[in-house]
Amino acid sequence: MNHAGPVSARRLRLLVTLSVILVFVFLIRLIDFQIVRAESINAESYEKRAVARTVPAVRGDILDANGNILATTVYRYDINAAPAIVRPVERKIDGIDQVVSVESVAAELARILEMDVSELLPKLIGTSHYVNLKKRVDAETHRQIVELEIPWIFADPHHDRLYPNGAVAGNLTGFVGTDGVALAGIERQFNACLAGVDGKETFEKGVDGIKIPSSTVVLQEAKPGRNVILTIDADLQYQAQQVLASEVRRLNADWATAVVIEVETGRIILAAEAPSVDPNDPGKSPESERGARVFQFAFEPGSTMKAITAATAIDTGYGTVNTRVRAPDSMRVFDHVINDSYSHPPTNWTMTGVLRFSSNVGTIKFAEKIPAKTRYEYMEAFGFGKPTAVAFEGETRGVLNHYSEWDGVTNYTTMFGQALSVSPVQMASAYQTLANEGVRLNPILVAGCQDADGNLTAIPKSNPTQVVS
Repeated sequence: MNHAGPVSARRLRLLVTLSVILVFVFLIRLIDFQIVRAESINAESYEKRAVARTVPAVRGDILDANGNILATTVYRYDINAAPAIVRPVERKIDGIDQVVSVESVAAELARILEMDVSELLPKLIGTSHYVNLKKRVDAETHRQIVELEIPWIFADPHHDRLYPNGAVAGNLTGFVGTDGVALAGIERQFNACLAGVDGKETFEKGVDGIKIPSSTVVLQEAKPGRNVILTIDADLQYQAQQVLASEVRRLNADWATAVVIEVETGRIILAAEAPSVDPNDPGKSPESERGARVFQFAFEPGSTMKAITAATAIDTGYGTVNTRVRAPDSMRVFDHVINDSYSHPPTNWTMTGVLRFSSNVGTIKFAEKIPAKTRYEYMEAFGFGKPTAVAFEGETRGVLNHYSEWDGVTNYTTMFGQALSVSPVQMASAYQTLANEGVRLNPILVAGCQDADGNLTAIPKSNPTQVVS
């Protein structure tokens, strides 16, 4: 009997049944992958492809009183290549399609990047998807590279701090590090205003590790920093720094400063010094020259204090501009001899004459009856012995010992600016008081923090104080 027919039929049915089962299993798996687990699979796949990064906020500018930029942020670019996909470049030249060899493209790149082609060409060989050709090129160089339309060249943008006027007001602006962290001056003191808020974004990369175009997803927009407006005039600051630098060279001095304060407002128009730091390259300056001596250094004021002593004598009724004293060129105070700066016979001077000829002895003669406590209180009222309201970082308070600590000699020498120390800004502020009919205004360096609409916030107050009348 022949059983081939029934056996073949059974096998066929078994094969069909198995095929249906397999199709059903594949269908179930397909539904599982594409419908049930599609979202989680896509998410897992995206996580493998996605790269998250912080988008640095653009730092605000520092401007002078006239809107001139003292510090700003510019873009620099790292120029990179992907050697694994380096190939000749197709271009249309004079309407004709042409193929430019890798060697020729390398020569173009080397010219723009100011590199030797023998240095650049080997970097384009290999299987890597990333090699840096040159770091931190400027925007013009980047533009020229982009115009070459080389598909295997890409750039990473970076923020870079630029101080267009170099050392002009560098002592005030301070500087930031290569990582963008504020390190000194206004940059650090007003970092909360300047810094802004960083953003966040993700993008996808292909199997070659290169960013997929149009794949960027912004998670949080970067919020740019605000501008800080100073009261200084950059042109006057420049001129003052030039004069100071010239005088430092002529006199072989260690340094010099100049401060100008607007009498009726207290606004600091210039606060110059020489030498001064160039914040574009602070490493070129010794550490001692990277700060602001006008705020941070104290010195014995010497004869500039005599006008303060005279104002105190007049205001307390111990003298007038016409009060006469007889002043020799020296006098003994306890075991100490105080001299004038030049020899002269005993001279009858008015207070005006004492100031005119800058007599130490004459100053003592018209001020010696003022109680030490009274003179100390007046010096405090003029702003000595404490930092100014500018609150510049590292600002000195100077040295003004309490009158109870003065010995007999110190009681006299403080009248003409010895045995105490002041900062250049403190002394300039004292003279602002004299010029403003005895009304002292807090010195102001920063006019405010400027918001996106141009409005100033954190505006300092002058707080007038009648010191003498």
